[in-house]
Amino acid sequence: MENPDHSIDGVPAERGEGFAAVPDAFQRLWTPHRLVYIEQGQQPRDDECPFCRAPELNDEESLIVARGTHAYVLLNLYPYNSGHLLVCPYRHIAQYDEASPEEVAEIGALTQTAMRVLRAAARCDGFNLGMNQGRIAGAGIAGHLHQHIVPRWALDANFFPIIAGTKAVPRLLGETRDEIAAAWPTGSRR
Repeated sequence: MENPDHSIDGVPAERGEGFAAVPDAFQRLWTPHRLVYIEQGQQPRDDECPFCRAPELNDEESLIVARGTHAYVLLNLYPYNSGHLLVCPYRHIAQYDEASPEEVAEIGALTQTAMRVLRAAARCDGFNLGMNQGRIAGAGIAGHLHQHIVPRWALDANFFPIIAGTKAVPRLLGETRDEIAAAWPTGSRR
């Protein structure tokens, strides 16, 4: 049935005609929750570092799944895939070569554990691991070292990224955090 006033449940909806001056191949996925990220920029001031603040909060609020002595693991607030984890040292350092031998060892151990947990809990088929060092290299939070662990699935090659230029994240962050935290080996928690 045609909806002449372009409303959804009585709320006016925007019409897409004329949004782009030149038609393009991209579909638009409206994500107003990302406005804070966009408006405030990617680089917080050092005294507002989210990776320094996260360990001060409870694990559910900060999306932390495991804590070690020198580093911890949390979900990425803006994930590439469900279960996208970050391993961060507690200490506010920007570059990998600034990390102590103890921090490097624990980041590595937590990364290995995270991979095992994601394989078991999320049944993923592979991973992308990486660190973007510095703003120019694409670090979203350049002032605080963090390693990405992005789970990948063989059957996740759906049409959204290819046709619609959109990535679907099918699970809520809180649900994902709870599942990963519950699967984390208790002997490796602090």
